Amino acid sequence: MEQTDDRLWSLLRAPEGPLVPYIDAFARQLNEHGFKRYSIAPQIRLVAKFSRWLKANHIGVERVTEEHVQRFLRRLKPRRSSQLGFDAALHRLIVFLQQLDVIDEQAPLAEATPIQMVVGAFAQHLRQDRALSHATFVQYVPFIEQFLAERFGNGVIDLSDLCAADVVGFVRRQAVRLSQVRARCATIALRSFLRYLRYRGEIRLDLAAAVPSVPNWSMTGIPRAIAAEHVRAVLANCRRDTPVGCRDYAILLLLARLGLRAGEIVALTLESIDWESGCLTVIGKGGQESQLPLPCEVGEAIAIYLQRGRPGSACRTLFLRANAPIRGLGSQTSIGSIVNAAMTRAGIATTHKGSHQFRHALACEMLRQGATLTEIGSLLRHRHSKTTGIYAKVDFGALRPLSLPWPGDAR
Repeated sequence: MEQTDDRLWSLLRAPEGPLVPYIDAFARQLNEHGFKRYSIAPQIRLVAKFSRWLKANHIGVERVTEEHVQRFLRRLKPRRSSQLGFDAALHRLIVFLQQLDVIDEQAPLAEATPIQMVVGAFAQHLRQDRALSHATFVQYVPFIEQFLAERFGNGVIDLSDLCAADVVGFVRRQAVRLSQVRARCATIALRSFLRYLRYRGEIRLDLAAAVPSVPNWSMTGIPRAIAAEHVRAVLANCRRDTPVGCRDYAILLLLARLGLRAGEIVALTLESIDWESGCLTVIGKGGQESQLPLPCEVGEAIAIYLQRGRPGSACRTLFLRANAPIRGLGSQTSIGSIVNAAMTRAGIATTHKGSHQFRHALACEMLRQGATLTEIGSLLRHRHSKTTGIYAKVDFGALRPLSLPWPGDAR
Protein backbone atom coordinates (compact mmCIF):
# COMPACT_ATOMS: atom_id res chain seq x y z
CA MET A 1 0.00 0.00 0.00
CA GLU A 2 1.54 3.28 -1.06
CA GLN A 3 1.85 6.21 1.26
CA THR A 4 0.01 9.36 0.20
CA ASP A 5 0.75 12.93 1.25
CA ASP A 6 -2.12 13.01 3.75
CA ARG A 7 -1.52 9.52 5.17
CA LEU A 8 1.08 9.07 7.90
CA TRP A 9 1.51 5.32 7.51
CA SER A 10 1.97 2.63 4.93
CA LEU A 11 1.55 -1.16 5.05
CA LEU A 12 2.56 -3.94 2.68
CA ARG A 13 -1.03 -5.13 2.58
CA ALA A 14 -4.39 -3.60 3.37
CA PRO A 15 -5.28 -3.81 7.07
CA GLU A 16 -8.08 -6.08 8.22
CA GLY A 17 -10.23 -6.38 11.31
CA PRO A 18 -12.35 -4.15 13.56
CA LEU A 19 -9.68 -1.47 14.10
CA VAL A 20 -9.37 -0.45 10.43
CA PRO A 21 -11.82 2.52 10.64
CA TYR A 22 -9.76 4.05 13.45
CA ILE A 23 -6.20 3.67 12.13
CA ASP A 24 -6.01 7.00 10.29
CA ALA A 25 -7.44 8.95 13.21
CA PHE A 26 -5.09 7.20 15.63
CA ALA A 27 -2.11 8.06 13.42
CA ARG A 28 -3.18 11.71 13.31
CA GLN A 29 -3.43 11.82 17.09
CA LEU A 30 0.08 10.40 17.39
CA ASN A 31 1.27 13.10 15.02
CA GLU A 32 -0.47 15.80 17.07
CA HIS A 33 1.20 14.46 20.22
CA GLY A 34 4.63 14.97 18.69
CA PHE A 35 5.51 11.52 17.40
CA LYS A 36 7.64 11.55 14.24
CA ARG A 37 6.72 9.57 11.12
CA TYR A 38 9.44 6.99 11.78
CA SER A 39 7.90 6.42 15.24
CA ILE A 40 4.29 6.38 14.02
CA ALA A 41 4.93 3.69 11.39
CA PRO A 42 5.82 0.78 13.75
CA GLN A 43 2.90 1.65 16.03
CA ILE A 44 0.46 1.51 13.11
CA ARG A 45 1.93 -1.84 11.98
CA LEU A 46 1.37 -3.16 15.50
CA VAL A 47 -2.23 -1.90 15.51
CA ALA A 48 -2.81 -3.63 12.16
CA LYS A 49 -1.48 -6.90 13.59
CA PHE A 50 -3.66 -6.48 16.65
CA SER A 51 -6.67 -5.81 14.42
CA ARG A 52 -6.04 -9.05 12.48
CA TRP A 53 -5.73 -10.96 15.75
CA LEU A 54 -9.04 -9.52 16.97
CA LYS A 55 -10.70 -10.56 13.70
CA ALA A 56 -9.28 -14.08 13.97
CA ASN A 57 -10.62 -14.38 17.51
CA HIS A 58 -14.02 -12.90 16.61
CA ILE A 59 -13.63 -9.93 18.99
CA GLY A 60 -15.43 -6.72 18.08
CA VAL A 61 -13.87 -3.33 18.74
CA GLU A 62 -16.48 -2.47 21.38
CA ARG A 63 -15.38 -5.49 23.44
CA VAL A 64 -11.63 -4.76 23.40
CA THR A 65 -10.04 -4.62 26.86
CA GLU A 66 -6.56 -4.48 28.37
CA GLU A 67 -6.84 -8.24 28.88
CA HIS A 68 -7.03 -8.72 25.10
CA VAL A 69 -3.95 -6.52 24.73
CA GLN A 70 -1.99 -8.70 27.14
CA ARG A 71 -3.15 -11.92 25.45
CA PHE A 72 -2.02 -10.55 22.10
CA LEU A 73 1.35 -9.39 23.42
CA ARG A 74 2.05 -12.80 24.95
CA ARG A 75 2.05 -14.18 21.41
CA LEU A 76 4.97 -11.90 20.58
CA LYS A 77 8.49 -12.30 21.83
CA PRO A 78 8.52 -10.65 25.28
CA ARG A 79 11.98 -9.20 24.83
CA ARG A 80 11.15 -7.62 21.49
CA SER A 81 7.82 -6.40 22.84
CA SER A 82 9.56 -4.63 25.70
CA GLN A 83 12.25 -3.09 23.53
CA LEU A 84 9.89 -1.63 20.95
CA GLY A 85 7.34 -0.32 23.42
CA PHE A 86 4.48 -2.46 22.11
CA ASP A 87 2.68 -2.37 25.45
CA ALA A 88 2.80 1.45 25.57
CA ALA A 89 1.62 1.73 21.96
CA LEU A 90 -1.42 -0.46 22.49
CA HIS A 91 -2.20 1.33 25.76
CA ARG A 92 -2.32 4.58 23.74
CA LEU A 93 -4.72 2.86 21.35
CA ILE A 94 -7.02 1.78 24.19
CA VAL A 95 -7.07 5.32 25.62
CA PHE A 96 -7.78 6.69 22.13
CA LEU A 97 -10.74 4.33 21.68
CA GLN A 98 -12.02 5.28 25.12
CA GLN A 99 -11.87 8.96 24.19
CA LEU A 100 -14.03 8.20 21.15
CA ASP A 101 -16.49 6.31 23.39
CA VAL A 102 -15.94 3.23 21.23
CA ILE A 103 -15.12 1.15 24.28
CA ASP A 104 -15.95 1.63 27.95
CA GLU A 105 -13.58 3.83 29.91
CA GLN A 106 -13.29 1.30 32.71
CA ALA A 107 -13.32 -2.44 32.51
CA PRO A 108 -15.73 -4.24 34.84
CA LEU A 109 -14.28 -4.47 38.32
CA ALA A 110 -14.24 -7.51 40.53
CA GLU A 111 -16.65 -7.46 43.43
CA ALA A 112 -15.21 -5.32 46.20
CA THR A 113 -14.37 -6.87 49.56
CA PRO A 114 -16.07 -5.56 52.73
CA ILE A 115 -12.89 -3.66 53.66
CA GLN A 116 -12.65 -2.10 50.20
CA MET A 117 -16.28 -0.96 50.41
CA VAL A 118 -15.72 0.75 53.78
CA VAL A 119 -12.44 2.33 52.68
CA GLY A 120 -13.94 3.41 49.35
CA ALA A 121 -16.78 5.24 51.09
CA PHE A 122 -14.27 6.90 53.43
CA ALA A 123 -12.10 7.99 50.49
CA GLN A 124 -15.15 9.47 48.78
CA HIS A 125 -15.91 11.39 52.00
CA LEU A 126 -12.37 12.80 52.05
CA ARG A 127 -12.57 13.92 48.42
CA GLN A 128 -16.10 15.29 48.27
CA ASP A 129 -17.00 16.37 51.80
CA ARG A 130 -13.56 17.30 53.13
CA ALA A 131 -12.17 18.47 49.76
CA LEU A 132 -8.78 16.90 50.51
CA SER A 133 -6.23 16.58 47.76
CA HIS A 134 -5.56 13.31 45.98
CA ALA A 135 -2.09 13.10 47.56
CA THR A 136 -3.56 13.39 51.06
CA PHE A 137 -6.15 10.64 50.88
CA VAL A 138 -3.67 8.39 49.07
CA GLN A 139 -1.57 8.62 52.24
CA TYR A 140 -4.53 8.00 54.55
CA VAL A 141 -6.22 5.05 52.83
CA PRO A 142 -3.46 2.39 53.27
CA PHE A 143 -3.43 2.94 57.04
CA ILE A 144 -7.21 2.49 57.28
CA GLU A 145 -7.07 -0.66 55.15
CA GLN A 146 -4.39 -2.09 57.42
CA PHE A 147 -6.28 -1.11 60.58
CA LEU A 148 -9.44 -2.88 59.41
CA ALA A 149 -7.52 -5.91 58.12
CA GLU A 150 -5.73 -6.38 61.45
CA ARG A 151 -8.96 -6.03 63.40
CA PHE A 152 -11.44 -7.99 61.23
CA GLY A 153 -9.31 -10.01 58.80
CA ASN A 154 -11.33 -11.36 55.89
CA GLY A 155 -14.48 -11.83 57.92
CA VAL A 156 -17.57 -9.72 58.41
CA ILE A 157 -16.90 -6.12 59.42
CA ASP A 158 -18.92 -4.87 62.38
CA LEU A 159 -17.61 -1.37 63.02
CA SER A 160 -19.63 -1.11 66.24
CA ASP A 161 -17.26 -3.70 67.75
CA LEU A 162 -14.31 -1.31 67.61
CA CYS A 163 -12.93 -0.25 70.97
CA ALA A 164 -10.15 1.90 72.41
CA ALA A 165 -7.86 -1.14 72.82
CA ASP A 166 -8.01 -1.78 69.06
CA VAL A 167 -7.03 1.81 68.35
CA VAL A 168 -4.18 1.97 70.87
CA GLY A 169 -2.78 -1.40 69.82
CA PHE A 170 -2.71 -0.42 66.15
CA VAL A 171 -0.89 2.85 66.83
CA ARG A 172 1.67 1.11 69.03
CA ARG A 173 2.46 -1.40 66.31
CA GLN A 174 2.80 1.35 63.72
CA ALA A 175 5.04 3.47 65.96
CA VAL A 176 7.51 0.59 66.30
CA ARG A 177 7.97 -0.03 62.58
CA LEU A 178 7.47 3.43 61.06
CA SER A 179 9.43 6.65 61.14
CA GLN A 180 8.19 9.43 63.39
CA VAL A 181 6.68 11.32 60.46
CA ARG A 182 4.88 8.29 59.01
CA ALA A 183 3.62 7.18 62.43
CA ARG A 184 2.16 10.62 62.98
CA CYS A 185 0.49 10.41 59.56
CA ALA A 186 -1.07 7.10 60.67
CA THR A 187 -2.56 8.72 63.78
CA ILE A 188 -3.99 11.62 61.75
CA ALA A 189 -5.56 9.20 59.26
CA LEU A 190 -7.00 7.06 62.06
CA ARG A 191 -8.52 10.05 63.87
CA SER A 192 -10.09 11.24 60.65
CA PHE A 193 -11.54 7.78 59.98
CA LEU A 194 -12.93 7.38 63.50
CA ARG A 195 -14.57 10.84 63.37
CA TYR A 196 -16.09 9.82 60.04
CA LEU A 197 -17.50 6.62 61.58
CA ARG A 198 -19.04 8.54 64.48
CA TYR A 199 -20.51 11.08 62.08
CA ARG A 200 -22.09 8.21 60.13
CA GLY A 201 -23.42 6.65 63.33
CA GLU A 202 -21.33 3.48 62.90
CA ILE A 203 -19.78 3.90 66.37
CA ARG A 204 -21.20 5.58 69.46
CA LEU A 205 -18.02 6.33 71.39
CA ASP A 206 -15.55 9.07 70.50
CA LEU A 207 -12.72 6.67 69.66
CA ALA A 208 -10.78 9.47 67.95
CA ALA A 209 -9.92 10.72 71.44
CA ALA A 210 -8.32 7.34 72.17
CA VAL A 211 -5.73 7.68 69.40
CA PRO A 212 -2.34 8.18 71.12
CA SER A 213 -0.17 11.09 70.11
CA VAL A 214 3.16 10.51 68.42
CA PRO A 215 5.89 12.96 69.47
CA ASN A 216 6.49 15.42 66.67
CA TRP A 217 8.68 18.30 67.69
CA SER A 218 8.43 20.90 64.97
CA MET A 219 11.04 23.55 64.17
CA THR A 220 13.88 21.23 65.22
CA GLY A 221 15.81 21.28 61.96
CA ILE A 222 17.77 23.80 59.95
CA PRO A 223 16.36 24.76 56.53
CA ARG A 224 17.93 22.58 53.84
CA ALA A 225 19.06 25.40 51.59
CA ILE A 226 21.47 25.19 48.68
CA ALA A 227 24.32 27.71 48.98
CA ALA A 228 23.96 31.00 47.10
CA GLU A 229 27.13 30.35 45.08
CA HIS A 230 25.75 26.95 44.10
CA VAL A 231 22.54 28.57 42.84
CA ARG A 232 24.62 30.88 40.65
CA ALA A 233 26.67 27.94 39.36
CA VAL A 234 23.55 25.93 38.49
CA LEU A 235 22.10 28.81 36.49
CA ALA A 236 25.40 29.60 34.78
CA ASN A 237 25.89 26.00 33.63
CA CYS A 238 22.38 25.56 32.22
CA ARG A 239 22.44 25.52 28.42
CA ARG A 240 20.18 28.04 26.75
CA ASP A 241 20.85 27.20 23.11
CA THR A 242 18.57 24.14 22.97
CA PRO A 243 14.78 23.79 23.44
CA VAL A 244 15.25 21.65 26.55
CA GLY A 245 17.85 24.07 27.89
CA CYS A 246 15.48 27.02 27.47
CA ARG A 247 12.77 25.15 29.35
CA ASP A 248 15.03 24.00 32.18
CA TYR A 249 16.56 27.47 32.62
CA ALA A 250 13.11 29.06 32.97
CA ILE A 251 12.13 26.39 35.53
CA LEU A 252 15.33 26.89 37.53
CA LEU A 253 14.73 30.64 37.62
CA LEU A 254 11.19 30.12 38.93
CA LEU A 255 12.68 28.01 41.71
CA ALA A 256 15.54 30.39 42.52
CA ARG A 257 13.83 33.77 42.15
CA LEU A 258 10.25 33.06 43.25
CA GLY A 259 10.69 29.95 45.39
CA LEU A 260 7.88 28.06 43.68
CA ARG A 261 7.15 24.50 44.72
CA ALA A 262 7.64 21.74 42.15
CA GLY A 263 3.91 21.02 41.98
CA GLU A 264 3.16 24.70 41.41
CA ILE A 265 5.49 24.82 38.41
CA VAL A 266 3.96 21.69 36.89
CA ALA A 267 0.48 23.24 37.26
CA LEU A 268 1.35 26.50 35.45
CA THR A 269 -0.54 27.15 32.23
CA LEU A 270 -0.22 29.69 29.45
CA GLU A 271 -3.04 31.61 31.14
CA SER A 272 -1.04 31.82 34.39
CA ILE A 273 1.04 34.72 33.03
CA ASP A 274 -0.34 38.24 32.73
CA TRP A 275 2.26 39.85 30.50
CA GLU A 276 0.70 43.32 30.64
CA SER A 277 0.72 43.60 34.43
CA GLY A 278 3.82 41.43 34.91
CA CYS A 279 2.10 38.97 37.26
CA LEU A 280 2.18 35.22 37.64
CA THR A 281 -0.84 33.36 39.03
CA VAL A 282 0.20 30.36 41.14
CA ILE A 283 -2.08 27.59 42.45
CA GLY A 284 -0.59 26.56 45.78
CA LYS A 285 -1.48 24.06 48.47
CA GLY A 286 -5.17 23.38 48.89
CA GLY A 287 -5.93 25.08 45.58
CA GLN A 288 -5.08 28.50 47.02
CA GLU A 289 -4.56 31.01 44.22
CA SER A 290 -1.90 33.71 44.59
CA GLN A 291 -0.50 36.38 42.33
CA LEU A 292 3.23 37.01 42.36
CA PRO A 293 5.23 39.72 40.59
CA LEU A 294 7.08 38.31 37.60
CA PRO A 295 10.73 39.46 37.66
CA CYS A 296 12.10 40.64 34.31
CA GLU A 297 14.77 37.94 34.31
CA VAL A 298 12.20 35.20 34.83
CA GLY A 299 9.73 36.66 32.34
CA GLU A 300 12.43 36.92 29.68
CA ALA A 301 13.46 33.30 30.18
CA ILE A 302 9.85 32.11 29.86
CA ALA A 303 9.33 34.25 26.75
CA ILE A 304 12.45 32.75 25.12
CA TYR A 305 11.19 29.25 25.91
CA LEU A 306 7.80 30.03 24.38
CA GLN A 307 9.43 31.42 21.23
CA ARG A 308 12.26 28.94 20.72
CA GLY A 309 11.81 25.89 22.90
CA ARG A 310 8.17 25.01 23.48
CA PRO A 311 6.89 22.34 21.04
CA GLY A 312 3.81 23.13 19.01
CA SER A 313 0.87 21.67 20.89
CA ALA A 314 -2.76 22.34 21.75
CA CYS A 315 -1.91 21.60 25.40
CA ARG A 316 -2.23 24.75 27.54
CA THR A 317 0.27 23.63 30.16
CA LEU A 318 3.21 26.06 30.22
CA PHE A 319 6.10 23.58 30.38
CA LEU A 320 5.89 20.54 28.10
CA ARG A 321 7.83 17.34 27.58
CA ALA A 322 10.42 17.52 24.83
CA ASN A 323 9.71 14.02 23.51
CA ALA A 324 6.50 12.43 22.29
CA PRO A 325 3.87 12.23 23.48
CA ILE A 326 3.97 16.01 23.83
CA ARG A 327 2.13 16.94 27.04
CA GLY A 328 2.75 18.53 30.42
CA LEU A 329 5.58 17.38 32.65
CA GLY A 330 3.07 15.35 34.62
CA SER A 331 4.41 15.26 38.16
CA GLN A 332 6.67 16.94 40.68
CA THR A 333 9.34 14.29 40.15
CA SER A 334 9.99 15.76 36.69
CA ILE A 335 11.10 19.02 38.33
CA GLY A 336 13.32 17.09 40.73
CA SER A 337 14.96 15.30 37.81
CA ILE A 338 15.62 18.64 36.07
CA VAL A 339 17.19 20.02 39.25
CA ASN A 340 19.38 16.97 39.81
CA ALA A 341 20.60 17.04 36.21
CA ALA A 342 21.38 20.76 36.49
CA MET A 343 23.38 20.25 39.68
CA THR A 344 25.31 17.40 38.09
CA ARG A 345 26.23 19.64 35.13
CA ALA A 346 27.45 22.30 37.56
CA GLY A 347 29.55 19.74 39.44
CA ILE A 348 27.69 20.34 42.70
CA ALA A 349 27.13 17.59 45.26
CA THR A 350 24.79 18.39 48.16
CA THR A 351 23.52 16.33 51.06
CA HIS A 352 19.90 17.03 50.20
CA LYS A 353 18.31 16.56 46.80
CA GLY A 354 15.32 17.98 45.00
CA SER A 355 13.89 21.36 44.14
CA HIS A 356 12.77 22.51 47.60
CA GLN A 357 16.31 23.51 48.55
CA PHE A 358 16.00 26.46 46.14
CA ARG A 359 12.94 27.65 48.05
CA HIS A 360 14.92 27.51 51.30
CA ALA A 361 17.86 29.27 49.64
CA LEU A 362 15.65 32.15 48.52
CA ALA A 363 14.30 32.63 52.05
CA CYS A 364 17.77 32.55 53.58
CA GLU A 365 19.10 35.05 51.03
CA MET A 366 16.16 37.40 51.65
CA LEU A 367 16.88 37.20 55.37
CA ARG A 368 20.54 38.10 54.80
CA GLN A 369 19.42 41.07 52.69
CA GLY A 370 17.33 42.40 55.56
CA ALA A 371 13.84 41.12 54.72
CA THR A 372 11.53 40.40 57.63
CA LEU A 373 10.02 37.00 58.33
CA THR A 374 6.62 38.46 57.43
CA GLU A 375 7.89 39.49 54.00
CA ILE A 376 9.46 36.08 53.45
CA GLY A 377 6.27 34.32 54.48
CA SER A 378 4.27 36.49 52.08
CA LEU A 379 6.48 35.60 49.10
CA LEU A 380 6.55 31.89 49.97
CA ARG A 381 2.80 31.96 50.66
CA HIS A 382 3.01 30.35 54.09
CA ARG A 383 -0.37 29.98 55.78
CA HIS A 384 1.06 30.12 59.31
CA SER A 385 3.74 32.41 60.68
CA LYS A 386 5.42 29.56 62.57
CA THR A 387 6.26 27.93 59.21
CA THR A 388 8.37 30.96 58.34
CA GLY A 389 9.82 31.08 61.85
CA ILE A 390 12.24 28.27 61.07
CA TYR A 391 14.32 30.71 59.02
CA ALA A 392 15.11 32.67 62.18
CA LYS A 393 17.63 29.91 62.90
CA VAL A 394 19.82 30.99 60.00
CA ASP A 395 19.84 34.67 61.04
CA PHE A 396 23.07 34.26 63.01
CA GLY A 397 23.59 38.02 63.27
CA ALA A 398 20.34 38.44 65.18
CA LEU A 399 20.90 35.34 67.30
CA ARG A 400 24.50 36.12 68.33
CA PRO A 401 23.61 38.85 70.91
CA LEU A 402 21.24 36.40 72.58
CA SER A 403 23.99 33.87 73.30
CA LEU A 404 25.37 33.58 76.83
CA PRO A 405 29.11 33.98 77.51
CA TRP A 406 31.08 30.83 78.12
CA PRO A 407 31.41 30.19 81.90
CA GLY A 408 34.80 31.23 83.26
CA ASP A 409 35.85 33.05 80.10
CA ALA A 410 36.50 36.64 81.19
CA ARG A 411 38.18 37.67 77.97
